Amino acid sequence: MAAFTRDTWDGGDYIPDVYPDWIEGEGKRTLVADAGDAIAGLGQIVLLSGHEAWGQGLRVNPEFRGKGVSREITYSLFDWARERGAAVARNMVFSWNQAGLGQSRATGYEPVTEFRWLHPDPDSDPDTGMPDNVVADPNAAWSFWSHSDARDHLAGLTLSLEESWAVQELTREMLARAADETALLAVTDRRGTRAMAYRTRTWEGEEDGEEKTYAEYGVGAWDDLDAARTLIDAVAADAADLGADETRVLIPETARAVSDGAYLRANISEEPDFVLAADLTGEYRSFGDSD
Repeated sequence: MAAFTRDTWDGGDYIPDVYPDWIEGEGKRTLVADAGDAIAGLGQIVLLSGHEAWGQGLRVNPEFRGKGVSREITYSLFDWARERGAAVARNMVFSWNQAGLGQSRATGYEPVTEFRWLHPDPDSDPDTGMPDNVVADPNAAWSFWSHSDARDHLAGLTLSLEESWAVQELTREMLARAADETALLAVTDRRGTRAMAYRTRTWEGEEDGEEKTYAEYGVGAWDDLDAARTLIDAVAADAADLGADETRVLIPETARAVSDGAYLRANISEEPDFVLAADLTGEYRSFGDSD
């Protein structure tokens, strides 16, 4: 598997670095297509909640493309997830990945939403710090989120607290957990709650030979520029408290949210990512007829 994934995206594939640790843990299923002298492909699905599954790591050995490998792996993973109660499976594809997008559509995934990343710099300036009007109140954050434009655009999806790179339906319980275990940031003023974010995880990585600490936030949502500015300052302060070198915050791919981030110089990623979903309650094996 390492041999045929090592050159994916000119060496940018994570599979060779994380396998076999990647397959460990409860609530996940990894399949490989055994072609005898070679592995024809692999894929994984993870249960995120009682009704949501997440598909990831689907790869086909270039020597076996066009033979239906991705379709058979995907449908077998769908079967496994549906048998355990999942009604929907989602995945994420980089917007520039034409092959991945076509492959997903051919196996029954339909487009749902798109998002982008903000990368505000951690701010350790003691004169700024955490804004006074930022609170860790799950009910306030939920009240804002439930009627926000960000929720509408993202179809209610934000980053999972359990599985990296996965999105699922945000719940009040997830916000309460973030308040207890990671960080919850709700921006308030005399009008009520105006913005929210929550931290999903931190991790160590290497960039250009230098070890760095990264802080990730499951969503950033706000009403206006002032609220966005305060929320970004709160993320920067939270990340600095952790000793993080870099951040990333999921935001909806809308003209308003992206241009707000640009106006506030919050370091926007160059391209969006797409989220797609497959309904597991129907006859998904009739979808598509190409690899």
